[in-house]
Amino acid sequence: MNRIVLRTVFVLLAGAGAAAAANAATVPCENVLKQLRDAEKTAALGDADKAKVAELENKGIERCNADDDKRADTFFEDALKIVAKK
Repeated sequence: MNRIVLRTVFVLLAGAGAAAAANAATVPCENVLKQLRDAEKTAALGDADKAKVAELENKGIERCNADDDKRADTFFEDALKIVAKK
């Protein structure tokens, strides 16, 4: 009986820890979008880079509006990489 209780507690704690780790890794997409927009203000981008950043920003906003922060953050971070190169 005690073994069953201990196993159940262990499984529940392991699951809770995994869920907490998954949520901790995601930054709210609104925060990353603000970082991107702040970086864009001072960046001198060519037309091709501006178009790519705008495309990534729009895709990120779409995912952010769908409450898919993880994918939105990926789009915003890709755009930030382009902005940071300039």
